[in-house]
Amino acid sequence: MVGKETAYIMINCEVGYEESIIEQLRTIEGINEVQGVLGNFDILARIEVPSIADLREIITSKIRKIQKIRCTTTVICSKNGRSDEDDTC
Repeated sequence: MVGKETAYIMINCEVGYEESIIEQLRTIEGINEVQGVLGNFDILARIEVPSIADLREIITSKIRKIQKIRCTTTVICSKNGRSDEDDTC
């Protein structure tokens, strides 16, 4: 995909709501993978979209509006000068 932007969203949520939030995240277009995780965060989501503007829209208008999400941290993958086909972020 030309112009693909990939990011990981690390999510903290209220205890006991992880599965419900994971189910909701899986319905959002652009989110390719969602996993419950252990450690500093509760959920990890991988997003691939055509542009940073699309990424911003998904995070602010969809993910952050899900009830019981306390906070999110976004890591945008660097292409490191490689072609999009080689980007395995």
